[in-house]
Amino acid sequence: MAESNDSVFVDVEKIYLGGKEHHVRTGCGSVSVIVYGDQDKPALITYPDLALNYMSCFQGLFFCPEVASLLVHNFCIYHISPPGHESSCSWELLQLVLMIPCLLLMTLQIRSSRFSTTFGLGAVMCMGVTAGAYILTLFAMKYRQRVLGLILVSPLCKAPSWTEWLYNKVMSNMLYFYGMCGLLKEFLLQRYFSKDVRGSAEVPESDIAQACRGLLDERQGINVLRFLQAITRRPDITSGLKKLRCRTLVFVGDNSPFHSEALHMITKLDRRYSALVEVQACGSMVTEEQPHAMLIPMEYFFMGYGLYRPCQLSDSPRSPLSPSCISPELLSPESMGLKLKPIKTRVSHEG
Repeated sequence: MAESNDSVFVDVEKIYLGGKEHHVRTGCGSVSVIVYGDQDKPALITYPDLALNYMSCFQGLFFCPEVASLLVHNFCIYHISPPGHESSCSWELLQLVLMIPCLLLMTLQIRSSRFSTTFGLGAVMCMGVTAGAYILTLFAMKYRQRVLGLILVSPLCKAPSWTEWLYNKVMSNMLYFYGMCGLLKEFLLQRYFSKDVRGSAEVPESDIAQACRGLLDERQGINVLRFLQAITRRPDITSGLKKLRCRTLVFVGDNSPFHSEALHMITKLDRRYSALVEVQACGSMVTEEQPHAMLIPMEYFFMGYGLYRPCQLSDSPRSPLSPSCISPELLSPESMGLKLKPIKTRVSHEG
């Protein structure tokens, strides 16, 4: 364990499927980061939604062979989890945002075995889901030179509506009095997945929902409550979206509770640098429910950075999305550079 002038401590504790877990203790709290891949490659930072970690939020995406080859070939992946139980006070969104520069500092320490008071990684790619997308968008607005691009899944940008505020208030009360109870898990699964995945009296619950339910049992109620309280107090950041100059790719399922929020956000982003992909018959967590729907848009998005997948581009038989499904606007030569135009891509539901 080492210490820097910024009071950042790093413990390397565990290895997960080839990735190492690092616990970073900062003045804002303790953060778990799992690092995958070659640390000489550009960094891709992920941040999950409420009550999730990298396994429950991103494993579907990274277990998809085509997507994994695209991401791992081009990036070193840094999965950030929200602060752990070391924190004894409620988290503010600014604290969550300020932790990310500490993590960039941490990645430099891992690579060079020494600390520096400056950022050593340059610009990073960011991928976040819902609450995590909001936090990474805030980070991109505060540290514009440090963000190369944003991949946002069912993102938030406005303050909570009355409906969401009431919904979150009910969940907060359940967490406070009962912890991670069965009813709370039902509320969270409604936040994440479409009805088809959650199941019904006639249709059994899918393996995806069952796996997520099991992983939710590992979450400590007090930590979920703190994250929920922080995201419920979020301010409206709409006015700052036009100032973003990094390219932004937005995914949203049309059955997501935050579908209208994502549509609102794309209208406020600079049209020259942003694109929208709507996924049919999908909830908020496109990364888990339909990860293949993200492959082709991300391939073309990364081409603007000179990145590529290490195999010949072709229509995957397992992918519900192919170039013929994508708006020609995204495939234009202009979009391969800095200009991505808003698109609407429909993905047929596969039962």
